[in-house]
Amino acid sequence: MTEAELGGSAAVSAAWLAEIGLRYEMDGEIATITLNRPEKRNAQTFATWAGLAAIGENLPEGIRVVVIRGEGPSFSAGLDLAMLGAPGGDDGARKDEVTLASAATLDDATLERRIAEAQRGFLWLRRPEIVSIAAVQGHAIGAGFQLALACDLRVLADDAKLCMKEPALGLVPDLTGTKPLVDIVGVPRAIEMCLTARTVDAAEAARLGLAELVVPRAELDRAVADLAAAVLATDRGAATATKRLLQGAPARTLEEQAAAERREQAARLRELFAAMGTG
Repeated sequence: MTEAELGGSAAVSAAWLAEIGLRYEMDGEIATITLNRPEKRNAQTFATWAGLAAIGENLPEGIRVVVIRGEGPSFSAGLDLAMLGAPGGDDGARKDEVTLASAATLDDATLERRIAEAQRGFLWLRRPEIVSIAAVQGHAIGAGFQLALACDLRVLADDAKLCMKEPALGLVPDLTGTKPLVDIVGVPRAIEMCLTARTVDAAEAARLGLAELVVPRAELDRAVADLAAAVLATDRGAATATKRLLQGAPARTLEEQAAAERREQAARLRELFAAMGTG
């Protein structure tokens, strides 16, 4: 994926996704996106984020659950070191791939646009009509941690290790992870976690509310499948409206939330009445 292509809506083909290290599968109402660079611990690049964005833009209307997982022992080790221009990066990286070193030559407006394009790969996972689930095993570092935070729900294997690594690399977390982190753990704990770049294990993640469920590694896939099935058992219209209500709740007063509940319920009742042929 070239810099120019990052601004467009790329066609989602299995061959293109395989080239950039992603696998995309659909089974009924469930879509599964797999980070598929196990030899690099699923390290991410601008191409990864462009692929995620393209999947989101082309997601079929019938999909209700999106599962994000990583192939191999790690969910994602974060940025590919090749993007930093650092020794130890992917020597086989595509020559047209965007790197942070090349980004240094851009003006502020262009640089912010590049970052916004990367963020598109994460933002769509919050859409109210889907429920996104991160299935996390092994390392979820930096961009990997932020991808897990972009999802509505996180199921962790007991070997999961979370870390917001960017500040230790001289960067800030910019892939939409700071708000969900603060919403979940609060500002003081988020500051402590990010500025020390320490590793949070699965047990602590559960205590902090960063995981809805922690299971033995061998049970991760089954636990995610069971959670997806439970979500799908709920009426789609009610699930979408309820997620929308819950997402907006933190920014509203009690009175505003009550009003939002009234609007959503009135809309749901109209839809139900219409389906029954009454009203």
